[in-house]
Amino acid sequence: MRPYDVVFEQALTRADPERIHHAAFRAIRAAGPLTRRAVRVPGAPVHAMGLRFPHPLGLAAGFDKNAVGIDGLAALGFGHVEVGTVTGEAQPGNPRPRLFRLTADRAIVNRMGFNNDGAEVVARRLTAWRDAHHERSRRAARRNGFATSPGAPPPILGVNIGKTKVVPEEEAARDYEKSAGLLAPHADYLVVNVSSPNTPGLRDLQAVEKLEPLLAAVRRRADEVRPHDRVPLLVKIAPDLSDDDVLAVADLAVASGLDGIIATNTTISRDGLASSADTVEATGAGGLSGRPLTHRSEAVVRMLRDRVGPDLTLIGVGGITTLDDARRRLAAGADLLQAYTAFVYEGPLWPRRIVRGLAADA
Repeated sequence: MRPYDVVFEQALTRADPERIHHAAFRAIRAAGPLTRRAVRVPGAPVHAMGLRFPHPLGLAAGFDKNAVGIDGLAALGFGHVEVGTVTGEAQPGNPRPRLFRLTADRAIVNRMGFNNDGAEVVARRLTAWRDAHHERSRRAARRNGFATSPGAPPPILGVNIGKTKVVPEEEAARDYEKSAGLLAPHADYLVVNVSSPNTPGLRDLQAVEKLEPLLAAVRRRADEVRPHDRVPLLVKIAPDLSDDDVLAVADLAVASGLDGIIATNTTISRDGLASSADTVEATGAGGLSGRPLTHRSEAVVRMLRDRVGPDLTLIGVGGITTLDDARRRLAAGADLLQAYTAFVYEGPLWPRRIVRGLAADA
């Protein structure tokens, strides 16, 4: 048993998961200056959406909702970090408790409800983050006697945007447009999240007749604020969509010129869990992530790839825990991978293990 497993079983499982998350994230941020100096993880670069990713593995949205620890997370070995979900207006999210572990299933149930500081605050934070990277680059140039120096490049940054809870469905496009206008200037890629189960009515926006005008509105706004530097746009979908609806989203993505699809978000299903019925019932409603999603998420990626062809970028997320899981998701057609729950259960060294294993395959 690894040291992290002992700590997790003996200590972390005995405390409130949300409190542990915040404590662990504070430690990651505090260690950032040291972990940035660690030996870089070798990986096989991936070229997708006009971007060069250092390797396939990234951190899914949900861990860093407010863009406060990007560098610390990247230093652990993630090749890209997706922040958010960010909404047009700040909101506290759902009442606590709202985060639960199903340890027998290596799964997490959350009903966080898009708790975040809002697009305006996150945009200011990302401006400061970019400025800090430029300043570090300038200092490195002066130390080395060069006029300019690229320094250590910032990690690839995705920004995931969602709907503010109090905004009615008929005004959803305006809310997403606000976030896109504020955040697209700072993002390497932008994600429209219409698949969280924790905002009432949000998943209804996955229906193509609603999704098409929403994506068009976000695309227009992103192009307005970045007229000479097109930001890639993706949509994140749920594993609970029927196969026909998955294919309909795939067709829409191709027809509308979308840059990619992230598959998949959390599930509302509780089928086939190892945890007792009483334990599952006690967690209540919310999106389930982790090992139970492995097969469905892989199947959705495979369906999407068969439908969209080789050019559209697919990011596979959901139930990727082992190196074999990562290999299978790539073989199913994913260009890039993301994880969250495995990071919680496997610990801070997990990203580097997966990246090294994938690099050895290359």
